Amino acid sequence: MAPADRVTRIDALLPQTQCTKCGFEGCRPYAEAIDRGEADIDRCPPGGQQGVAALAALLQRPEPPLDRSRGATRPWHAAHIDPALCIGCTLCISACPVDAIIGAPRRMHTVIAPLCSGCDLCLPACPVDCITMHPQSRDWQADDAVQARERHQARAERRERHAHEDRVRLLGKAGAKLEALAAEPADAGTERKRALIEAAIQRARKRLAQPTAR
Repeated sequence: MAPADRVTRIDALLPQTQCTKCGFEGCRPYAEAIDRGEADIDRCPPGGQQGVAALAALLQRPEPPLDRSRGATRPWHAAHIDPALCIGCTLCISACPVDAIIGAPRRMHTVIAPLCSGCDLCLPACPVDCITMHPQSRDWQADDAVQARERHQARAERRERHAHEDRVRLLGKAGAKLEALAAEPADAGTERKRALIEAAIQRARKRLAQPTAR
């Protein structure tokens, strides 16, 4: 089995809650770490012991007990925001890995419960503790995992696109500043500014030339 195919099959067995309780930034990075031999298969509380067993069967290795130090396995929960306490800070929106929270700055936010993966990442992000986790009426299903993976990937692509646009914008501002220096006296202070800006431009160009993150 090719490494890329193996990672995809490992990732398919993970619940796609993107909770980071495994110690990685999402299910796909965890799958990649398992494939590289850098992480064991026992680190996913949302997947539970059943998930460990599935990974062990796929990889043909012994089944270890779930590492419960990383959190408890529980039924599907979704976040709920108390509208009386929400201050509209948007920190929970930034923390949500599957775009399940909607709102605007200084406006009350709302969780779209069917989209929430129950990752808990919004809880520590909230400065007023207005978010609680509520059990849902059914279990987290394979279709939920597929949709959560797609939303997580779309979020990552959007964030990378915005970061790229910011780098382009800042590069343009640096170029304009460099041109403006031509009108200033040619002294040591101007040359120092020029050197700093040129170095910053070179760093920005290198970052723009780097491959886009998945």
